Amino acid sequence: MNRIVLIAAPMLALAACSGSDDSAPEADATPGTTVAPPTSASPAAETTAQPSVLTLEGLGDLKIGAAVPQGSSWKALDVQVGDGCTMYSSPDYPDTWAMVTGGLVRRISAGRDSDVKLIEGIGAGATEAQVRSYFGGFRETPHKYEEAPAKDLTAPNADSGDPALRFEIGADGKVSQMHVGTMPELGFVEGCA
Repeated sequence: MNRIVLIAAPMLALAACSGSDDSAPEADATPGTTVAPPTSASPAAETTAQPSVLTLEGLGDLKIGAAVPQGSSWKALDVQVGDGCTMYSSPDYPDTWAMVTGGLVRRISAGRDSDVKLIEGIGAGATEAQVRSYFGGFRETPHKYEEAPAKDLTAPNADSGDPALRFEIGADGKVSQMHVGTMPELGFVEGCA
């Protein structure tokens, strides 16, 4: 009973200070019952990236420049193992893969059937105009396998060694793949092969 009074007393004091004329109903003070304080969504919780949001830092628990987390859903693909390079995928992120070189994640890529997006909402299927509205100044280079107007758009800071973005724009003018990573892996066009 004392515990309930100790929890309820601060809540009543807060309610009295709120300046509201609305009175809250009395809490049930039966033994063994606890009264939870009122909650509100904190701004930090509202801005926390969801697991399907790709950032310059990574995707969920997969981080650029770090090892693949132990016990994660990311597993090596047998078909994409090269000289010190391994491709990983996760059933939690369809058509999304990570490139690992030297034991560290160097690039995360999202393809046409991925629902992974950047915080700006850009992902597979976004138009070139949408990409340029958020990412002006990206350098344009010809696409390796598709004729123009297909192209790659790469962040101007890509050669700095910091994580950067690269978009593959298909002949239809839409994002077919997007990549976050560090050079030289960010620029690779065929994964580890």
